[in-house]
Amino acid sequence: EDMAKNFSKYPKKWGLKKPDTNIDHRRVPNLRVFFAKFGKSKSIETKPELYVPGDIVTWDLPGNLTHIGIVVNRKSADGKRYLIVHNIGGGQVLEDCLFKFTITGHYQYQK
Repeated sequence: EDMAKNFSKYPKKWGLKKPDTNIDHRRVPNLRVFFAKFGKSKSIETKPELYVPGDIVTWDLPGNLTHIGIVVNRKSADGKRYLIVHNIGGGQVLEDCLFKFTITGHYQYQK
């Protein structure tokens, strides 16, 4: 909905003239704009205590790929970080990967 009303505010990485309802809701750069606008942007420092269950995190992966995950209420084996649930192509996984890649966004969102 917001993208249809405010298309000019979203990234122009794909050469489109209007929203593509088939994919836009899955593109991390679009999600970053949405969460920054309708949620709360939080620090991207690498301090585990700043990341709490329910937070949304975005990363840059090798190969200029973007990725997104959700912080969950289970801790890493060493008890220092919350785990992340994400889907990197093989289905949903629960993993200790919060600081594995470069964090580009950190958001809190409540509808």
